[in-house]
Amino acid sequence: MNNITTHSACSVAPRTRSHTLASRLMAVLDVWRSRHHLSRLEPHMLNDLGISESQARKEAKRPIWDVPAHWIQ
Repeated sequence: MNNITTHSACSVAPRTRSHTLASRLMAVLDVWRSRHHLSRLEPHMLNDLGISESQARKEAKRPIWDVPAHWIQ
């Protein structure tokens, strides 16, 4: 019997987004949802994340098309 333990890989390669209308709409929805949730976090939760209330408000107010360049690739 072999005593070697194998580990299944949990890391999944990032999902590549094709430039279809559906994928772009999903990306916009993801950005909106993330910023909406950020705007609703309580101060102690933001503190746990290392984000100030003013930083959270500023991020939440950004337009949905204002995302980091590496998200668009």
